[in-house]
Amino acid sequence: MNLNLESYIREVMDFPKPGIGFKDITPLLQDASAFRQVIDQLAGALKGKKVDKVACVESRGFLFGAALAYKLNAGIAIIRKKDKLPYKTITESYELEYGTDSIEMHIDAIKPGEQVLIVDDLLATGGTAAATARLVEKAGGKLTAIAFLIELAFLGGVEKLKAYPVISIIKYE
Repeated sequence: MNLNLESYIREVMDFPKPGIGFKDITPLLQDASAFRQVIDQLAGALKGKKVDKVACVESRGFLFGAALAYKLNAGIAIIRKKDKLPYKTITESYELEYGTDSIEMHIDAIKPGEQVLIVDDLLATGGTAAATARLVEKAGGKLTAIAFLIELAFLGGVEKLKAYPVISIIKYE
């Protein structure tokens, strides 16, 4: 049975600040069938592609990435905000609307030549995903694809990722 996954996304207006319509994925996560369908669809979109590691982006990317890594029989590389990982890291910075931010990964999370899938819950402006792609490549990984549950297409984030295959399950035009 194919569920209408968009119906499991709750829009919360004016969160985290006025004018923002936050896409709340918790109703989807609370429903076993909807969550299973997301993981199955993402895995299906990767059929025939080799994935050695799933790079899971903090924090909601951990939820989808871990389940997908299990299904794909792949390892996990954790991508976190700066200064959150306990071991030696490599860092990549990216532009925000006002300023910059950085993400990190352990230096041994990805081995040179490994095929890597990046997973996050939502593609907005593409800054975090593009920085994650650069981090994977800096470690010597080869990017298989970048996958999202939701793409906010009207923000144009996919343009920053045009060098890579992008998978998204739900698109808001």
